[in-house]
Amino acid sequence: MMFGPLIEEDGVNFSLWAPYCSRASLKLGQEIIPMDRDEMGYFRVKAEAKPGDKYKFVTDRGEIPDPASRFQPDGVHGYSQLVSPLFPWEDQEWKGLRKEDLIIYEIHVGTFTSEGTFEGVTHRLDYLSDLGITALEIMPVAQFPGKRGWGYDGVYLYAVQNSYGGPSGLKKLVNEAHKRNLGVILDVVYNHVGPEGNYMNAIGPYFSTKYKTPWGLTFNYDDYGSDEVRRFVLENLEYWMTEFHIDGFRLDAVHAIIDNSPKHILEEIADVVHRHGKLVIAESDLNDPRIVNPKERCGYGIDAQWVDDFHHSIHAYLTGERQGYYSDYGSLEDVIKAFRDVFVYDGRYSRFRGKTHGRPVDLDGCSFVVYIQNHDQVGNRGKGERLSTLLDRESLKMAAALYLLSPYIPMIFMGEEYGETTPFYYFSDFSDPELIKGVREGRKRENGQEMDPQSETAFNSSKLTWKINEEIHRLYKELIAIRKKYVNCDRKLEINSRDSLITIKKGALFMIFAFKEDEIKVNTSGKILISSGSFPHKIHDGVIRVDKGFAVYLEETEQQSR
Repeated sequence: MMFGPLIEEDGVNFSLWAPYCSRASLKLGQEIIPMDRDEMGYFRVKAEAKPGDKYKFVTDRGEIPDPASRFQPDGVHGYSQLVSPLFPWEDQEWKGLRKEDLIIYEIHVGTFTSEGTFEGVTHRLDYLSDLGITALEIMPVAQFPGKRGWGYDGVYLYAVQNSYGGPSGLKKLVNEAHKRNLGVILDVVYNHVGPEGNYMNAIGPYFSTKYKTPWGLTFNYDDYGSDEVRRFVLENLEYWMTEFHIDGFRLDAVHAIIDNSPKHILEEIADVVHRHGKLVIAESDLNDPRIVNPKERCGYGIDAQWVDDFHHSIHAYLTGERQGYYSDYGSLEDVIKAFRDVFVYDGRYSRFRGKTHGRPVDLDGCSFVVYIQNHDQVGNRGKGERLSTLLDRESLKMAAALYLLSPYIPMIFMGEEYGETTPFYYFSDFSDPELIKGVREGRKRENGQEMDPQSETAFNSSKLTWKINEEIHRLYKELIAIRKKYVNCDRKLEINSRDSLITIKKGALFMIFAFKEDEIKVNTSGKILISSGSFPHKIHDGVIRVDKGFAVYLEETEQQSR
C-alpha cells in the first residue's frame, strides 16, 4: 500500500503524501528523521520502530499526525501509533455473505451496550444469531473527535476509534461474529471528512475546490492530484477487507459524491470490493437505479442501495406526520407502490423537492435495502423518538411485517426488534468552541433538538436499556424465520387494496394487512403462519372479520408439497 506505515522485520517504512510540502521529517519519539520526497509528492523513510511506538510528521506546513494512521490512542490531535497487523484469526470456516441471505442489524457501538465498546457488542452476538440476523452493520468507526459521536465526522479513515477499543477490539469482534456465522458490514464515509483534526487540506489536494457538502470538505475525485486521492480511498477499502476481514461496506450519502472522471469512483469502489468477493451497499436519496445497475447496463455495479421511499411511505401513513419530506407521502397507495415498485418517486413530481424525482426500477428486490427505522430517521428527529413511542402496538407490528416480508433486504435498527423506547439523539464530543456552537445552533434550528448534542446526557440517554418486550421480540424472531423459509428476491406479487386494507400474494405466502376493523372475503384455505389482531385460524364461508392487525397464510399447495 502507498499510504500508512508498513511494518517489516528490519524496520518500518513510513510514507506521507504531501505534495504541498517541500520538506517533511518523521518524529519518532524524540528523534527527528528527514524523509525523501519523490516527484509525486510522497515522502518516505525507513526507520527502526516497533508496534506501540508513537510518531508524527514534521512538515513545512506544521506538525501533523499520519493521515493514514492506524491508531490514534490520544485522539485526533495526538500522536499516531504503530499497530501490528498480525492477529490470531479463527474464522477459517466462515463462508462469507450472499446478498440474497442478508438480514441486516444496524448498530452504533457506543450506545448498543452499557460498555459502549467492541467487546460489549461481542457479548450480544449470540443474541443476534438467535434472532436470525445474518449481518451486523456498524456505524462508522474511523477515528472521530472526542469519545462519543455518530462517527460521520471521522478524520482518520484508517484508524479505529480509540474509545471503542481500537484496532484489536474490532478484529476480535469480527472474528467472534464470523465464528457465529454473522457477517460484518462497515459504514464508511467517502463523501466528506469532518472538520476537527483534519490536517490533510494543508498538505495536499485531498479535497475538492469545486464541490461542497453540507457536512464538510469533500474528497477530490476528479481534479488536479485526484489519482492519489482515489488511491487513498480505494486502499482504505483494501485495508478493511484484508486486515480486518470486513465482509461489506455501507457507503454514506453517495449522492454527495461528485466525480466527472471517465470511471466514476463508485464503479472503482465496486470493482475493488468485488475482487475480494465482498459486498457494497450505497445510501442515496437520488432514486436512481444507475447506482445498482450492472456495468453492462451503464451502472456502477453497487450491490444494493438504501430506499428511503419505503420508510417514508410507511412512516407517514401510520403516524400521520406530514412535515418536511413526509409531505410527499401519506396514502395507502404510496405504501403499496413502495412494496411493489421500490421507489414511490420513480419519475413522479415531488412537491417537497419542487421537481420530478427518480427513475423506474427493473432489478430484483435484493438490490435494495428497506427499513422502518435507522440511525438517520430516528436520530434526526428533534426528540430522537423511535416508532415504539409513535405508534400503537398493532401498527408497530404491521410495519415490521411489511418490511421483513417484502422482496427487499431488511435492515433492523438496534433495539427495534424488542420494542426499545429510549430515544436515539444526535450527539458529539468536539473540542473546538466555534464548532460546538455551530452544532448546537444547527441541530436546534434544523431538527428542533433541544437536548444539547455535546452533553453526556444526550449520549447516555441514547444507550439501549435492553428491557425486552417479549411480545415484540417474539414477533420479530418469527417473522425473520418465515422470511428465511418462504421469501426471496423475486418482485413478482399480487397486491389488492380497498380503503385501509391490503392483501399481498407473494410466492407461498398470502398476507392481509388491516389498518382498521374490516371484513374481507379470503380465497385461501391456507394455514396461518403468524397473525396479530383477531384473525381466526379458520375461515368461515370465505369471509373473515378482522380488527386492526395482520395475518400471513401459507397456501395449501405449499403445505402439501413440503
